[in-house]
Amino acid sequence: MAPLPKRKYPKARQGKRRSHLALIAPKTIDCPQCHTPKLSHVVCNSCGYYDGREVLQIKTPKGKK
Repeated sequence: MAPLPKRKYPKARQGKRRSHLALIAPKTIDCPQCHTPKLSHVVCNSCGYYDGREVLQIKTPKGKK
């Protein structure tokens, strides 16, 4: 059987140990062409523009009748 700690560790000490484990949301900006949120320095997924020019041609789904 392994040895056990004699006392309970404080919650502040536990928080200091886990301080680098926080999750952060990626920063997004609005696309200047279609105004949807996108990652900076990445081609827009909805319109295909990057830096004011079209880089990708996005296929639009055909409407069901």
